[in-house]
Amino acid sequence: MKSGVIVAATAILSVSWDVSAEEHARPGFEKFRFEENYGFLNSSDMPPDPFDPFKYIKLGGDPDKYLSLGGSIRERYEYTNNPVFGDDSQDENGVWLQRANLHADMHLGPYLRVFSELSSAIEEGRAGGPSPVDENKLDLQNAFADLSFGLGGNGDMTIRAGRQELEFGSGRLVDTREGTNVRRTFDGFRGGVDLPGWKVDTVAVRPRRDHDGVFDDETNDDEALWGVYAVGQPDLLLVGTLDLYYLGFHDDFGNFVQAVENEKRHTVGARISGNTRGWDWNWEAAYQFGSFGDGDIAAWTLAGDTGFTFEEAPLLPRFGLRANIASGDDDPNDSDLQTFNPLFPRGNYFSQAAVLGPRNFFNVNPHLNLQVTDSFSLNSDVNFYWRLEKNDGVYSPSGQVIREPGGSDARYVATGISVEAVWALMNNVDFTAIYTRLEPGAFIRQTGESKAVDFLELTARFRF
Repeated sequence: MKSGVIVAATAILSVSWDVSAEEHARPGFEKFRFEENYGFLNSSDMPPDPFDPFKYIKLGGDPDKYLSLGGSIRERYEYTNNPVFGDDSQDENGVWLQRANLHADMHLGPYLRVFSELSSAIEEGRAGGPSPVDENKLDLQNAFADLSFGLGGNGDMTIRAGRQELEFGSGRLVDTREGTNVRRTFDGFRGGVDLPGWKVDTVAVRPRRDHDGVFDDETNDDEALWGVYAVGQPDLLLVGTLDLYYLGFHDDFGNFVQAVENEKRHTVGARISGNTRGWDWNWEAAYQFGSFGDGDIAAWTLAGDTGFTFEEAPLLPRFGLRANIASGDDDPNDSDLQTFNPLFPRGNYFSQAAVLGPRNFFNVNPHLNLQVTDSFSLNSDVNFYWRLEKNDGVYSPSGQVIREPGGSDARYVATGISVEAVWALMNNVDFTAIYTRLEPGAFIRQTGESKAVDFLELTARFRF
């Protein structure tokens, strides 16, 4: 643990230069580092950045041939009092988590690119040992090749093969799971087409099966994901964008209150998002069908986040309201299944505490965001969470059943309150502090341990 803190402190001290307004105009760091492009450094007149020598390394005389290096380190402390309402083991002194990444992005001309990224995730302090998303000592997080070519002046196409992180839309159904120490990644193929006004992705992948050792991960052959995801700006929308998608999913061991069965599920959905005149919105609807063992699947979800920002007011307050609902199973004794499956969602779907997942639920979640300074923000929210069907249980973000129905007729599960502070000290360094409290509702009290959950997270991150 001490070595990780020393590395983080050294990294932070090594970049303690002033950040000018001009430097803020430089492209920022992306959630997926392979989406960054530093080819502009070949002819840029921007003020130099200390890491520029690593971001654009020429490979010969062709400016389209270059190597870009980068990385990050994240140090995190977590303490959870009464994990999962008291059902899980209590960590005595909290948990220290370290995640370090190093990547190389090689451009071999305008048509071929190779990207690779190493990731090391280490845990210390978890009662009972690290969970599958806590520790993966060293392995490939991304390792893929891109082949790009034009489509006769009407667009561009890229074919990607290898290990790769994925996110579609706002991450409700497919996300890399940034909050956990071990990010999610997939093995397979992705094809992207950029057309006038539209971007269309096709995907055929399997998730990585994580192990906690060194270069011991493997493709998870029990699960598969395939489909098409399109994002565009059709004329029927005056502002904003429209997402349309089909996602296929297979799991040899689909786990629900009803049973563990072979699951084959098809999801069709749409999402509308945008902003204008202070308003912003992100609304999504999806329907699922398929098979679960000998039964049929019929499930659905509706999700919305609408907000308004007072752009002329001090602190730029944004008031928002999220409201979401997802179907649950109405009869665990028949073979059919109505429980919605969010496939590969964000781990911190409702809060960084990551206790509750988006299956068999409905919730109302008002929230407030304040931009105290250009580099410091405060966010707070209250989450009121119910289960939808009384014959179905409550699930974790990963899809595990955390509470069976237990004969309870109560719907109310919990009330959550969260406060988050984010300080972007400079472009390369940021700090986050989060506190969440979950008060158990009637359903939790009637079906087992029902202690209030307190969660504290402190995070420092450095990127280059």
